[in-house]
Amino acid sequence: MSRGCGRVSAVDSPSGQEKGARRPHGRRASAADSPARVSAGGAAPDLREAILDATAGLLAERAFDGLAVSDILRAAAISRGTFYFYFDSKQAVLAELVRRAVAQGHAAAEPWLGQPDNPVEALRAGITAGARLWQAGAPVLRAIVENWRTDERLTALWLEQMQSFTDAAIAQITADPSARQTLAGQDIPAVASALTWLGERLYYLAAIGTPPFDDQEILIGTLLHMWTSALYRS
Repeated sequence: MSRGCGRVSAVDSPSGQEKGARRPHGRRASAADSPARVSAGGAAPDLREAILDATAGLLAERAFDGLAVSDILRAAAISRGTFYFYFDSKQAVLAELVRRAVAQGHAAAEPWLGQPDNPVEALRAGITAGARLWQAGAPVLRAIVENWRTDERLTALWLEQMQSFTDAAIAQITADPSARQTLAGQDIPAVASALTWLGERLYYLAAIGTPPFDDQEILIGTLLHMWTSALYRS
């Protein structure tokens, strides 16, 4: 639940490429691969979005570790050179999809982050919106949760994104006298981090259809209980 942590990692560059990174097999982008390329109809095709859309679609059908760049090429109907103009790997594509999903998560958390009059109801609204987002973006979010430890850039990315939610929770708790009183003597950053990672795990279990959290009502009720029990005295 946050605005973002401000760090820029290797997978955060506009093209998804590490500075100075070599393209596979020494492949260099040519003029034909430029985003300024014009189609027969006279309009520049949004090839980067085609890559992202194709990858998201494929992740609904197969696991990320079984996905090859060649699969993305076929699904997006693009050349290998075009793919490597925009991204240096399938991990870089996943990273961009994840950043977009997390940005939606930040927006979903806004009711609670805005110092609401009724923080419990605001939490309910944020958790409900988060559950719906995870359900809608399940293929992408499953992919990052299952693979963030397999690639150092994905590791950095997911830790940064999760920390951004934690940082926002810390800021909100610190600004709320009731929450501060409830947590008197506790390490607020540690509590905020625990709640953030709890949400990640339960949303993930729901996304892969694990009972009882495949029931959205149970998922939302459980998370709301954990957050409100930790932060607000009844």
